[in-house]
Amino acid sequence: MDSKVDQRSLSCSSPVYVHNPHLDVLKEDILYHLGLGTATHDLQAMFGDVKFVCVGGSAWRMKSFIEYIAAELGMEDPKSEYPNICDGTDRYAMYKVGPVLSVSHGMGIPSIAIMLHELIKLLHHARCTDVTIIRIGTSGGIGLEPGTVVVTKQSMDATFLPRFEQVILGKTVVYNTDLDQSLAEELLQCSKELSQFETVLGNTMCSLDFYEGQARLDGAFCSYTEKDKQDYLIKASEAGVCNIEMESSVFAAMCKLSGLRAAVVCVTLLDRLKGDQLTGSHEVLHKFQEYPQKLVGYYIKRQLKAKAGGS
Repeated sequence: MDSKVDQRSLSCSSPVYVHNPHLDVLKEDILYHLGLGTATHDLQAMFGDVKFVCVGGSAWRMKSFIEYIAAELGMEDPKSEYPNICDGTDRYAMYKVGPVLSVSHGMGIPSIAIMLHELIKLLHHARCTDVTIIRIGTSGGIGLEPGTVVVTKQSMDATFLPRFEQVILGKTVVYNTDLDQSLAEELLQCSKELSQFETVLGNTMCSLDFYEGQARLDGAFCSYTEKDKQDYLIKASEAGVCNIEMESSVFAAMCKLSGLRAAVVCVTLLDRLKGDQLTGSHEVLHKFQEYPQKLVGYYIKRQLKAKAGGS
C-alpha cells in the first residue's frame, strides 16, 4: 500500500461536526433510538477512543463483524459475549472492541438516517477525532458475477444523479453524495493484497424501495415489462452504476456534512440483469456476506499497524 496514503489518513486530526446551534442549549441530549444520553452515560469514557465505525443493516451481521474484528486485532475474549450497548432499545444494536464500533442501521434511508443522526451526535459528545466510518452490506449487481465486492465511488439516485434529496419545512434540499476517494482507493488496494475475491470501484444506485424502485419483476405490484426493466438497468450501467442498495445516498451526504471519512463496501448477491430473486444456497450467500467484513477488517488492521509503527 502507498505509504503516503497511509500517512495522510493517519496524520490528520479532525473532529466530528454537528451543525445544530439548538444542541448548545439542551441540558441533556437523549439519543432515544440508541438508548443512550449525555446525562445517563459518560459518552467520552465509553466511546472517546473510537477511530473506526462500521455500520450494516442487521444486528446479527454487526455482532458477527465485532467478533471477527476482535479476533483479527487479537482483542478477543473467549468468555466475552460482546454485549449490545443499545440493549435499552430494540431499534438498533451496537458493539465495541478497542477503537472499533459496530452498529446496525436497519433497512432503507429513513432507518439509517435516524441512526446516523444519533451516532454522529454520540461521536461528537464523546469528542472523537479522526474517525473513519464504513458501511458494509449486500446489494444487487449489474453485470457483475455474484460475490463481487463493490467499493462505492459515488452514490446515485434512481435517475443516476449523484445527489440525496430531502424535504425540509416543505422545501426540497439537495445534498452531495461524494465519498472519500482516497479511502476508496485504499480499500481497493487492500482487496488486491488480500486476493480472495473480486473487487471493483464503481457507482452505487440508492433506491427508496426493494422492488419497483429497483426494477424488480417479482413484487406484489409491477407496472412495466421485462424489456422496460432491462432497458433501465442498461442505462444504469452506462451511468457507471455497478450495484443497487438502499442506504448509500443519505450515508454519504450525512458523513460528508459531519466531516467523517466514509466509504461504502457492499457485496453483490446476484446479477440483476439475469434475475430478481436470490437463488443461491444459504452457505454461498453467507460466504459472500463475509467478504465486506474481511476487506474492512484487513483495512483496519493495516491502519492500526501503520499508526503503531509511526508512533
